[in-house]
Amino acid sequence: MCGRYAASRRPEDLAGIFEIEKSEPEESLAPDYNVAPTKEVYAVLDRPVKDADDTRPVRQLRRLKWGLVPSWAKSPEGGARMINARAETVHEKPSYRRAFAARRCILPADGYYEWVTGKDERDLEVEGRRKRPRKQPYFVLPADGSVFAMAGLYEFWRDRTLPDDHPQAWWVTCSVITTEAETTPLAVAPAEGPRTLADIHPRMPLMLTPDRWDAWLDPSRTDPDDLRSLLDPPPPGLMRAYPVSTAVSNVRNNGPELLKELAGPEEGTLF
Repeated sequence: MCGRYAASRRPEDLAGIFEIEKSEPEESLAPDYNVAPTKEVYAVLDRPVKDADDTRPVRQLRRLKWGLVPSWAKSPEGGARMINARAETVHEKPSYRRAFAARRCILPADGYYEWVTGKDERDLEVEGRRKRPRKQPYFVLPADGSVFAMAGLYEFWRDRTLPDDHPQAWWVTCSVITTEAETTPLAVAPAEGPRTLADIHPRMPLMLTPDRWDAWLDPSRTDPDDLRSLLDPPPPGLMRAYPVSTAVSNVRNNGPELLKELAGPEEGTLF
């Protein structure tokens, strides 16, 4: 799954990476090292510019809310639960299938966080002794330091309680697509602990390599069977992972120090 990630790149950096044609300066977001559900995030998408004479798709950098609200939803309350869409079923689930066919995006990140239950706590669970697990967070990112381009979906939802000209009449929300975690060795693994992404968690965000960006964003591709070929996992051996402070577990903590690599798991969270 993907429940937290870091996104510190500036709009001008993303514009160069993704060849952005349109970006609104007033939509700039501050670097966020602890992105959590319901926060606003950057998304790259191809879409005609509203009210423009030219109807061709334009590569845009937009600000969306993380937690997809289907267009047919009666309220946005379920958005916080719809942060992830499974690659295996995204083409058929009512909440995602329309967006999969017509509204795909890329969610740029530095990498994502995932938590591993410490060995001592797992042993207690096996013995049937109740104790709140103390989990060790890991940061997962491309080994070469490139952008982590997560496959995503976006959707529009109209708040019928507000007038048409209200700035919050329309919600634009998104979801991260996840796939099975890699079982092949990490490109760079911690000195002690997990050797593969599957050792950390059975799911991972679907990372799109640059050769798939244009096809994924192309709104003219609408055939679900054709699009499913774009859901293949990336080549193995591109990722690294390392332990970080448990401070990231509190969403109120936010700063570059959260990405600092620890020499090993924190005390009490041994893998």
